[in-house]
Amino acid sequence: MQLYSPWALLLLLILPVAAYLTRRKRRTAAVRFPSLTDMKTSLVSWRLRLRPILKVLRVGCLVLLIIALARPRRGTKISETATEGVAIEVVADRSGSMQAEMDYRGKKLNRLETVKGVLVEFIKGNDKDLSGRSGDLVGLITFARYADTKCPLVHSHDVLLEFLRQTEIVKMRAEDGTAIGDAIALAAARLKKAEEEIEQRKVQLGLTGAEDSKSADEAGFKIKSKVIILLTDGINNAGQYTPLQAAQLAKDWGIKIYTIGIGSTQAYTTIQTMLGTYKVPTQDNIDEGLLKAIAENTGGFYGRAGDAKTLRKIVEKIDSLEKTKVKSVQYTQYAEQFGPWALVALVLLAAEMVFGCTIFRKIP
Repeated sequence: MQLYSPWALLLLLILPVAAYLTRRKRRTAAVRFPSLTDMKTSLVSWRLRLRPILKVLRVGCLVLLIIALARPRRGTKISETATEGVAIEVVADRSGSMQAEMDYRGKKLNRLETVKGVLVEFIKGNDKDLSGRSGDLVGLITFARYADTKCPLVHSHDVLLEFLRQTEIVKMRAEDGTAIGDAIALAAARLKKAEEEIEQRKVQLGLTGAEDSKSADEAGFKIKSKVIILLTDGINNAGQYTPLQAAQLAKDWGIKIYTIGIGSTQAYTTIQTMLGTYKVPTQDNIDEGLLKAIAENTGGFYGRAGDAKTLRKIVEKIDSLEKTKVKSVQYTQYAEQFGPWALVALVLLAAEMVFGCTIFRKIP
């Protein structure tokens, strides 16, 4: 608690002076008696002994009124964060070819599990090179023969990370395939829709002018750039849209695509048989020319990740290129607290008047 007008407390210094002047001018009534002997031996009543309470009540009332005049108030700190961030759609391949193994932190995991581990670091952050994307809108799309929205674009990434952890490689042969074009088209549509919804909210709030639009951006989230991060290890062999058609659609909507090819020429898959565990080499089918064309046409870049370390470096580069600007505005909101002080002062004043006119009444 703090005082808005602390100088008002200087009025407390007047109270001792006023008490001194009042004592000097005090005049008491007198009655003549022939002798004071009987008066000295008479008992003093409890009313007379307690009568100084009236002065205490009067002083207490004045003290509390002076404190109320100083306007005590309690402040609550409120912060508003204006974010100019990135809208990111992570598009991850979960086709059967992602079953091939890679090294991740000393463990042998399949490509999808490795991708999931690095993406968790990218979104959540780690203690080294990645600070996380806490200020960004991030969504998740997975694809095999069909592209699916696993998680819409969200600011709160806990749900997103849970959906990412639950993502698995397709198990049904009818669902296997690599629909890169459909996945890019779905991701682009999601980003475009998110941008339109943010603009629509501003219109609904009546923030249509240039200055109002600026105020809206400062009060909430503004999409600085729209990005698709595509991770795949195959060639496009399914879907309605061709990858280049989808990439052109993304380019028209101002969306940048970063493409990452997952895999190496020494990849293999571990299989379990009745005769034991065997490592079977897998064929590398990455269409690097296509992935490079998608990235270059939309302003992004292509990276080849043969292991988890290289994949993390590519993600770190994307993280450094797509920065988020966060501006925090902090202010204090005050609640006036002088009311209780003034109320108690009035109660003391009322008590003095009531007691002075009743049990502590003095005649004359």
